[in-house]
Amino acid sequence: MTYGIIGTGAIGGYYGARLAQSGQDVHFLLHNDYKYVRENGLQVDSCDGSFHLDAPHVYDNTASMPRCDVVLVCLKSINNHLLRSLLPPLLHERTLVVLIQNGIGVEYDVQQMFPNLWIAAGLAFICSAKTEPGRVSHQCYGQINLGNYSCKDEELVRQVVAHFNAAGVKAGLVEYNEARWKKAVWNMPFNGMTVALHTQTDLLLKHPATRQLIREQMMEVILAARHLGVQNIDETFADRMLSMTDEMTPYSPSMRLDYDFHRPMEIEYIYSRPISMARSAGFDMPKLAMLEAELRFLESKMKD
Repeated sequence: MTYGIIGTGAIGGYYGARLAQSGQDVHFLLHNDYKYVRENGLQVDSCDGSFHLDAPHVYDNTASMPRCDVVLVCLKSINNHLLRSLLPPLLHERTLVVLIQNGIGVEYDVQQMFPNLWIAAGLAFICSAKTEPGRVSHQCYGQINLGNYSCKDEELVRQVVAHFNAAGVKAGLVEYNEARWKKAVWNMPFNGMTVALHTQTDLLLKHPATRQLIREQMMEVILAARHLGVQNIDETFADRMLSMTDEMTPYSPSMRLDYDFHRPMEIEYIYSRPISMARSAGFDMPKLAMLEAELRFLESKMKD
């Protein structure tokens, strides 16, 4: 099976490299570090065992890449407008596009661009960062779940899950809406709070006041999901997420890194879209709406 990776950063670099290491035919799209990786390969420093791809298939444009059976889109969602030109050279009639992205609503919007495209959500539970050209630092976790959004061949999605597991990446097939909202239970509190308070995940949970606030924000997400018909999600899930984060390596989520490096933040899909959807279902998320407003303010100051 031929895989294409759009966005060879902390996420795409890690999962793509794992698949390539296991023998899959993987083709990487790179931007700033294309020349470096072409000449030096791709290094993955991982808590599960480091490794190096000596001669990965790398490209600086999708027009040069082969058509793919599976495309993993690992761009930040703020760049999804680029998919209109990036995706078509990679597609055939049965290509599955997996959006390994944060937030709610990304699949809907990409489907509007490509009405006949087969899409699945990729829900990554991983602490990873691209620390320098051609080097990915995988700190802990690494699981990925796939939720079928519009793929007409369920077996194809199952094959991708099997390939991840064979590559040493724990993977599963999950219900789409439930998975997206469960991911938001962690993403909505921690991404924004690490930016607003200029801290990391561990310190937020060590202080009683911010730990309580994080849990209250998680409950807003859980109750919003339930108002929207999502099942199998209740307050015990919030407690599991808190316990998981207690055990996690101190971590700066992707939004904190974007803010620190003066890059646009993924506010639309992580905050604005789910808050709006919940409001349309008759449920307000006041604490997270306040956090969204704070993030909008901070982002505006970066532009000054």
